[in-house]
Amino acid sequence: MIGAPAEHMVGLAQVAEEAGFDGVALSDHLFLPERIDSQYPYTPDGRPQFESDTPWPDVWVMMGAMAQATEHLRFLTNVFVLPVRNPIAVAKAVGTVATLSDNRVVLGAGAGWMREEFDYLGERFERRGRRMEEMIEVMRALWSGEMVEHHGEFYDFDRIQMLPAPQEAIPVVIGGHSDTALRRAAQVGDGWLGVQYTLDELEEVLRPPAPA
Repeated sequence: MIGAPAEHMVGLAQVAEEAGFDGVALSDHLFLPERIDSQYPYTPDGRPQFESDTPWPDVWVMMGAMAQATEHLRFLTNVFVLPVRNPIAVAKAVGTVATLSDNRVVLGAGAGWMREEFDYLGERFERRGRRMEEMIEVMRALWSGEMVEHHGEFYDFDRIQMLPAPQEAIPVVIGGHSDTALRRAAQVGDGWLGVQYTLDELEEVLRPPAPA
């Protein structure tokens, strides 16, 4: 739904469900800087595929609204820039939408490509992948609804409990086409998200590296 006016998205979700679609995907950025020096990794020239005035409504607020207007449609983030956020706050938002939607949510998470987004939010761009992996561990623990604690490399907290908790495990699928992203999807994800590949391109992307 990239580029759709925010005020039309709930109606589009209803139309998608009536037309027999299984789900819809929402993309995420908190903002777009006036100047972006970072290279977009999914185009040959390194320029983003979207315009500078593209609307980016909050995906969890929007999914909550869509969930109340639909019965069966599933919701995917493609992708949510996870490492610029706090895992406890994200777990709360995703868990709440899962409760509102009767577990129709899939968290598609990416490490992010835009350094400016990290800089302006005071988060380190370096080591964002490792931080994301720990974030997923934290969120899955919190989604259990039990009293949990975590003492890791990036996050440290004593026993806390987060409710409401989802009634089913929330799938976490990993976006990205680098070897690191594919490895992360296999090791910590429940699946993988690609970007507009043909079947031939997909075969090349997913081909295992040759032995050293």
